[in-house]
Amino acid sequence: MVRKIEACGVEKDTMINNLIIRQETEEDYKKTELMIMRSFWNKYWPGCTEHLLTRIIRDSQDYIPEISRIAEIDGQIVGAIYYTKAWIVDGNSRHEIATFGPLAVEPTWEGNDIGGALMRETIKLAQKQGIAGIVIIGEPYYYPRFGFERASKYKITDARGKSFDEIMVLPLNDDFSLIRGKLIESSDFEKLGDEAALLRISEEFPEYRKVKVKEGFMQIFEQHLGVVESVENDIYNVRYWEKLIPAKLAGDINEKPKAGSDVKFKWNHGGESEITMVFKNLLEE
Repeated sequence: MVRKIEACGVEKDTMINNLIIRQETEEDYKKTELMIMRSFWNKYWPGCTEHLLTRIIRDSQDYIPEISRIAEIDGQIVGAIYYTKAWIVDGNSRHEIATFGPLAVEPTWEGNDIGGALMRETIKLAQKQGIAGIVIIGEPYYYPRFGFERASKYKITDARGKSFDEIMVLPLNDDFSLIRGKLIESSDFEKLGDEAALLRISEEFPEYRKVKVKEGFMQIFEQHLGVVESVENDIYNVRYWEKLIPAKLAGDINEKPKAGSDVKFKWNHGGESEITMVFKNLLEE
């Protein structure tokens, strides 16, 4: 199934009229994996594992290809979302639901509501498939706009019985109110810990620079990592993938960047971008 999305965008200057949402084919696999790798690179820790997760999901008996989709613009894959079966378990009670991840957008196409288009389309597909609901562990500032609520409202926890804001629920039918318990995801996700498999798949793709901002979990989502390429008066041109983004300094920044500085910045797709932090890559000290 192919669906063309007309004028899908969140800013006047980023509207796109040729976004296609469709099912993935085998010919798409490597292109999709590369896009996903770029989307998550250095977001949680140096490098990423989501391109390996994508392969694991495709080979899993719990994969739901009927509602998983990719996004395409002029032949370029710019987004993807993958759904798998999951279960809410409470003692002997076991209810099948759906979860998703990764949800990825090509970084140079951010700001065009591609992730939103994928979410809206696949939520409709899940409802048509008769899926009781979608439960995820994700970004609590992002998913409520699609109807997701805190899982604590439904007495749903993670597999260890813990409750936190990142566990979110989207009921898709009236019966969901009867479902409560622990979220159990596909056991195939455990394969993500195979470091040898990660090394093998990574050798198939370009070698990107790994960046470590701080020790432990980074979770860089509302901002981005870039390198200052040049300085013109009070404008700092930040290299972010293939894009060069002009930015000014935040008012509370403690250190002025120079050409070659690693920075964290807010990318304002419809206005002025802002550098919020200068840091040293801990992998290159």
